[in-house]
Amino acid sequence: MKFSYFILGVALFHFLALSCSNPVHIQKDPAVNLSTYQTYSWVDTKENEQDNVAKPTAYLDISMRKTVNQQLAKKGWKETDQHPDVLISYEVLVERSTEERSNPVYTRPFTRVFYNPFRGRWINIYYPSEFLGYQTYQVPVKEGTIIISMVDANTDKVVWQGWTTRKLNYAMLTEKEIKKSVADIFKKFV
Repeated sequence: MKFSYFILGVALFHFLALSCSNPVHIQKDPAVNLSTYQTYSWVDTKENEQDNVAKPTAYLDISMRKTVNQQLAKKGWKETDQHPDVLISYEVLVERSTEERSNPVYTRPFTRVFYNPFRGRWINIYYPSEFLGYQTYQVPVKEGTIIISMVDANTDKVVWQGWTTRKLNYAMLTEKEIKKSVADIFKKFV
């Protein structure tokens, strides 16, 4: 009996953990077998050829590359500068949006006092609160999207892309949020 409660508790824990994670989206070229790739190299993305602007978030770059390198090392991939199989890049987008929230609205409970002439005493009657509906309002939120793209080095064709979006507690993604997002993306990596 204790074992069945243990199994039920573990299943409930996994259900709650999975329901709290952010959705991850993957696009993969069906004609490409990713198991044939073993090496990769990082590339920087630019708006155009004349774009020489340095990235303002160097810590983000270091954290992203380190985390992706760890995930790919788990899959047996190696980073190289000499003829890689795949070129990897990432994009981070932080945008402001609004979220609609609602709170229930109730009347105030109250008590009335009545005189009972047949018994000659006062009676207290309690009236509980009643549900009136919902008050909806808009709340500003920040959302961060991480996109990781893999391009075949020989054909310049995107072979795999994964992305996820999460609500941010701060202005930019923290290292903890980056690690969690990248780990979530690579859970769906073949």
